[in-house]
Amino acid sequence: MKPMFLPAVEHSPAAGPYKQLIEQMQRAGSEYPQIWHLFAYLPEATEHLARFTQAVLRGPAPLSPGLRELIAAYTSKRNDCPF
Repeated sequence: MKPMFLPAVEHSPAAGPYKQLIEQMQRAGSEYPQIWHLFAYLPEATEHLARFTQAVLRGPAPLSPGLRELIAAYTSKRNDCPF
């Protein structure tokens, strides 16, 4: 996985669940969403974004969570976004 554009963010996580998730994925040699580094760096500033994202992708809706993920992935690809 390529390093982030903001190395200070990538290498300065605060204690919390995103730091743990990143460490688990790194130990396993797995790829993970790079935005987790931002969530780990400033958890108090990004908790609202994380809750919003979960509500949009996992909350009650006429479309299944899987279909919403597929739409998000398609949109990201169309925008040349790697996640």
